[in-house]
Amino acid sequence: MAKVFDRARRAPALAAVSGLGLAAAFAAALPAQAAGFGDQAEWAQRYDAAPQLAVSRSNTPVLSQPTLYATEQAIETYRKIVASGGWNTVPAGATLRIGSNGPAVVALRKRLAASGDLIDAAVNASPVFDSFVEAGVKRFQARHGLLETGVVNKETLAALNTSADFRLHQLEINLVRLRSYSGNLGERFVMANIPAMAIETVENGTVATHHAAGVGKIDRQSPVMMTKATDINFNPYWTVPASIIRKDLIPKMQKNPNYLTEHKIRIFDKESREISPSQINWNSMEATNYRYRQDPGGDVNSLGVVRINIANPYGVYMHDTPEKGVFGDDFRFVSSGCIRIQNVRDYVAWLLKDTPGWTRPQIDEAIRSGQRIDAKLASPVPVYWVYVTAWATPDGVIQFRDDIYQRDGLPQAADASGAPLQEAIQPGPQRTAAAGGGNARGLAPVADEE
Repeated sequence: MAKVFDRARRAPALAAVSGLGLAAAFAAALPAQAAGFGDQAEWAQRYDAAPQLAVSRSNTPVLSQPTLYATEQAIETYRKIVASGGWNTVPAGATLRIGSNGPAVVALRKRLAASGDLIDAAVNASPVFDSFVEAGVKRFQARHGLLETGVVNKETLAALNTSADFRLHQLEINLVRLRSYSGNLGERFVMANIPAMAIETVENGTVATHHAAGVGKIDRQSPVMMTKATDINFNPYWTVPASIIRKDLIPKMQKNPNYLTEHKIRIFDKESREISPSQINWNSMEATNYRYRQDPGGDVNSLGVVRINIANPYGVYMHDTPEKGVFGDDFRFVSSGCIRIQNVRDYVAWLLKDTPGWTRPQIDEAIRSGQRIDAKLASPVPVYWVYVTAWATPDGVIQFRDDIYQRDGLPQAADASGAPLQEAIQPGPQRTAAAGGGNARGLAPVADEE
């Protein structure tokens, strides 16, 4: 890299971690909040019972030497945990929350302590689920990309019962990935971590903004790639791809003949003449002979009010969405390969900060106009779509995410007893984005992209 990082600068919180002192080390002081363009509600974290357990947003980029070094130390920590027998499981049964009482809570305390998610004062054999246990559960959920409810639901239980050995292998596999990005990535760059469903903008070695993201479905995966952001379309039209015409539009029109009209999607023939939906036989493949274009409009347009173009052979890009509710869900594998960005105006303002004539007020005015307006970046910004399911930060926090695309090459997750957990971590109804969330017209957009 352009800067050589001295390994002696590794955070003492990680260097001091051991199998016996894990809880104390992970409760160490937290980093300052990253600089950004404004607060983002879904990242707010409050632990009234144990504020020192809060997992703050790190201003250390995932793709950085400090993260690489911290992950190396985390591997040593987990090797000690595995060598000492790993950790216990939490028995399945009733959902555990504040007020719960019984042996399962004792097991939960022990499990949280083993991974440093419970402070020393709460490490005891009490069978009562109190505010300290709730804070520990929230910390654990934050480290695993789950909604921080403090309630041990099915998803949280599956993560708790994933074995230490599995987590160790996850860290080892991702260390290789992190090393592959240890070169000079640019003074300014964007990282989209697909399994984490998260985006970072990075400038001079520090995260400038964080964004929740919606990424490709399991059967329409977002690609891993290195590219550059080149230009931005405000109030874009959306031309429906042929694959989505077949998979989505035709079935939707069979169910609701007014679907295209309601979603402001126009139909054009090969001579670019507009035709009526009633002229097409929707019970056949005739519809694939036409072009479909959705009018601009943040209320229903599948791209929202902004599209960010990135050079690539996959036909994917990054964009806004009218379904803002998706960003409040912990399972955001919802797109057809493109990446949806939360707080997209902040993201665009960061991309255009060095492009004359594009201040934040000018960006807001372009969107408010409702007109199609294009902006070309003065200097293309490197963009990295990566697949990292485990990493550590210099403050001692070790993060894990589900291997949703099954790219880690590991057998399915198993609990400490060896029982499979695959069924438990599959997306259930409660992990699916609510249809139409944030859509002023109450209409679910068409599947959105490439």
